Amino acid sequence: MGVHLSIYPPNLLDQPANRDNERDNLVIQSDTYAIHPIGVVRSELTDRRNAPRQGNEGSPNAWLQISSEFIEAIDGLSTGAEILVFTWLHLADRATLKTHPRNNAANPLTGVFATRSPDRPNPIGMHKVTVFEINKKDGLKVGPLEAIDGTPVIDIKPVLRTE
Repeated sequence: MGVHLSIYPPNLLDQPANRDNERDNLVIQSDTYAIHPIGVVRSELTDRRNAPRQGNEGSPNAWLQISSEFIEAIDGLSTGAEILVFTWLHLADRATLKTHPRNNAANPLTGVFATRSPDRPNPIGMHKVTVFEINKKDGLKVGPLEAIDGTPVIDIKPVLRTE
């Protein structure tokens, strides 16, 4: 794939010590974490401004083009299965901490952790989709998926059923 994502968390260790402050109890194992994409979204959606905000709002089907080094990891998936696709929303504004939900100024300014906004410090997208086709050459055809063409795929997990 040739894409390497470095994630830099806030350095909580630089904050002044305060016994009443919960961040003193946090253990930071590293200042940098690397995420290596397993593939890329191939979609007819090419412009973030024109993409649906959620998968169920008119999103098309798309291909998850899986890197050859990870293609064996799709074994066990089946057509009709629901999966969670995790993406790195590479066009997001990582400095955004508050937003008007759904980009509607009539909605109150809200912290991004209480929204599904793609603009956030660590822009990880989570998409619940259905598998429509499995192909060891092309990857997975899934849908509906609101991610735009070229979005890095960082993980795939099955939806667990509770019965």
